[in-house]
Amino acid sequence: MRIGITGHQRLQKPSDWDWTRTEILKVLKRLPQPLIGVSSLAVGADQLFARIVLESSGELEAVIPFESYEKTFADDVDKDSYRRLLKSSSRVEVLPKSDSDEEGYLRAGMRVVDLCDLLIAVWDGKPAAGLGGTGDIVNYAHESNRNLIHLNPTGRKIVETVEPHDRL
Repeated sequence: MRIGITGHQRLQKPSDWDWTRTEILKVLKRLPQPLIGVSSLAVGADQLFARIVLESSGELEAVIPFESYEKTFADDVDKDSYRRLLKSSSRVEVLPKSDSDEEGYLRAGMRVVDLCDLLIAVWDGKPAAGLGGTGDIVNYAHESNRNLIHLNPTGRKIVETVEPHDRL
């Protein structure tokens, strides 16, 4: 089973990340094995999810928005984490360059949705701040009738949109 991720890079409180980690682990534990996680390896939810998949003996597949993606990471800690996860990936797909980085993020998020059976969205429910943000990817997942688990760390709410025959 392929599980994709979309989510925020930053959350309001450190405890929001703790809650998110716990809920992602709960979701992954109830899914059929073997697990394949699909991520763009962005800072925040993407990297947290990727680490959890690997810690859970799952396989990681990366969808990279464009060739020079690594240069978009603000500091060495984030860049090093990205490099480690990229090396741990069993499959890496680098998308061709778009007209803008934001278009690349949108295309990568859509590709993650297209590749997965289930999408986990770490999302506060607000519209995307820029093209390719979490809100855009969640909307695309709904349009694509993709199974979705929405984890809202701000309100500590979970909403599952899963087809009856796909109950998890």
